[in-house]
Amino acid sequence: MPEFTLWDITRNLLLAARWTVLLSLIAFAGGAIVGLLVTLARVSKFKALRLLMRGYIELFQGTPLLMQLFLAFFGLSLIGIEVSPWVAASLALTLWSSAFLAEIWRGCVEAIPKGQSEASASLGLSWLEAMRYVILPQALRIAIPPTVGFSVQVVKGTALASIIGFVELTKAGTMLNNATFQPFTVFSLVALMYFALCYPLSLYAHSLEAKLHAARRT
Repeated sequence: MPEFTLWDITRNLLLAARWTVLLSLIAFAGGAIVGLLVTLARVSKFKALRLLMRGYIELFQGTPLLMQLFLAFFGLSLIGIEVSPWVAASLALTLWSSAFLAEIWRGCVEAIPKGQSEASASLGLSWLEAMRYVILPQALRIAIPPTVGFSVQVVKGTALASIIGFVELTKAGTMLNNATFQPFTVFSLVALMYFALCYPLSLYAHSLEAKLHAARRT
C-alpha cells in the first residue's frame, strides 16, 4: 500500500476543491438566472403565475437537497435520460439555489415602498419598465448582502453531491480516508478548506450589510 504524506493528502484535496468551487459557481450563476425569472413571476400581476412560482419555491425549499440530487441523477435515468454526476449535481443545485434566491429577492422587491410603483405608473412606465428602471435598482442594494451570504450555503451544499458520485472536496476526503486510514487528518483538512472557502464570503456579506445600512441612514 502506498504511503501518503501530509502533502500528498493536501494536494489531492486541493485538486478536488477546484471542482467544489466550479460547481458552486455554476449552481450560483444558474440559480441567479432562474431565480430572477421566478422573482419577476412572483411579483407579477398574474395570480396564476404567482401561485405557480410559489409552489415551485415551496417544493424546492421544503424538500431535502439530498433528495433532489437523487431525483436528478436516478430519477432522470428511469425515464431514459442518462446524465452524468456533473450534470445532475449542476441541475439540482441550480434549481435549489434558484428557489432560495427568488424568495430573498422577492422580499427585497416588496421592501421598496409602493409609492415607487405608483410614481412609475404616473410617468407612463409599463410594469416591466418600472421594474427595470425603478424597482430593481433600488432592491439590488438591499439584496446584495443576503445574496452573498447565501453563496456560503451553496458552497456547503455542494458537499452533498458526493452521494451521487461527484468527486468534489467531501468525496475526495472520503476516498483518501479509505486509502490512508487517517480520518482525523483527512477530514480536518477538508473542514479547513471549506472554512477557507466560506469564511471570506461570510465576512464580505457582513461588510456589505454594514456599508449599505450606513449608506441608507445618511
